Amino acid sequence: MSVNVNRNVSDVFYRYKMPRLQAKVEGKGNGIKTVIVNMAEVAKAIGRPPTYPTKYFGCELGAQTLFDFKNERFIVNGSHDAVKLQDLLDGFIRKFVLCPECENPETELLVSTKKNTVTQGCKACGYHGLLISNHKLMTFILKNPPNLNPATQGSSLTEGKRNKRSKKNGEGNGHENAGDESVSDGSILESSQSQENNGIGGNEQEEDDDQGWTVDVSEEAVRARMQDLTDGAKCMTISDDLEKTEKERMDIFYTQVKRKLDEAALEKAEVQKELLAEAERLEIKTKAPLVLMELLFDQNALQQAKKYRPLLLRFTLNDKKAQRYLIGGLEQVVALHKSVLMPRVPVLLKLLYDLDVLQEQSILDWSEKVSKKYVSKELSQEIHDKAAPFIKWLKEADEESSESEEESDGEVEIEYNDRAQVTPLKSAPVAPKVSKPAVEDEGPDDVDIDAI
Repeated sequence: MSVNVNRNVSDVFYRYKMPRLQAKVEGKGNGIKTVIVNMAEVAKAIGRPPTYPTKYFGCELGAQTLFDFKNERFIVNGSHDAVKLQDLLDGFIRKFVLCPECENPETELLVSTKKNTVTQGCKACGYHGLLISNHKLMTFILKNPPNLNPATQGSSLTEGKRNKRSKKNGEGNGHENAGDESVSDGSILESSQSQENNGIGGNEQEEDDDQGWTVDVSEEAVRARMQDLTDGAKCMTISDDLEKTEKERMDIFYTQVKRKLDEAALEKAEVQKELLAEAERLEIKTKAPLVLMELLFDQNALQQAKKYRPLLLRFTLNDKKAQRYLIGGLEQVVALHKSVLMPRVPVLLKLLYDLDVLQEQSILDWSEKVSKKYVSKELSQEIHDKAAPFIKWLKEADEESSESEEESDGEVEIEYNDRAQVTPLKSAPVAPKVSKPAVEDEGPDDVDIDAI
């Protein structure tokens, strides 16, 4: 099964896919380890050497990593769930794969060992800049550039420290093994000497690559590359939004809704779906009704409830928490337009109930407690008092309906059977036979009496 490379994008037609990570736990006791079965395929899909995400897992989990290039086995010591590793992979992709400008995964890493820098270039938008990160993996990338032979990758993150200590002690650079990583089936585990040689041999080439960056960043070229992207890739937003506070994410959603409101586009189904997807992406769907009530409702709340019913339903249908936040937003609207809306509180609640925006249980739960979460406690109490007639009607209607259901369960068949037996006897033969002879008998009797 494949998933989106950027899992923050929910578009099913998103063009960048990768296989879902498959993990297999082997061994037991102190020898337990997790083999990432399809790391080679995943790494190919995201355009990075398989050692990078594997080493990233090791850094995040504080575990030793092992590379078996011959059998394509990439191992993290310890027992780790595939779901957890998939979440960690999202972090690796966000930090080391996605373009910081367009959030597109069509990027390449260029390592300059001479300058000790890692630069990132995007083929989609033409972005080219330094990859700035203080993650431990940066040390590994600097020691193991992407264009290095994979079989020689695997130096220890602590190797540099050992080399410095060796130099201080007057020892040579070329004879210490990088004991942090191991490679099975006889593959050579790189030493600091081989790493140094690779660095010397590749410096000029890497420097040339760095200087010879030839991606066309002209306006026409960028436009041509963007046309090749799907709508989902074009509309991607910065994944760093999820690292912001909830208030900041609510503000982002507020801006989106405000823009659509100004464009008079909120009644379009595709715009409503887009706003719902944005709320889900920002992980504020439950609280989004607060924003909707603030922007869409004023003293004409009765008309606006009908107008924006489809949009409200997308956020509140079968979601009691979202309905509770919507009532909180309604309290705030009533507070802003108290003189007009306070007398109409029961009518507003009844309308939202009839429109299926609010469910009965959500309204009853709200009525049980006066809260100062959205407005002052005094004002909240006043709103509750105004809503009392509707709450009473709601409870009585619920009780009557339950009683009628109980009564009807036992009596329907008997009444139906009685009527079925009696009605044919009364309706058909009796009425016509009685009426006709009465008229015919009275007529001749009257005539005979007068004659006499």
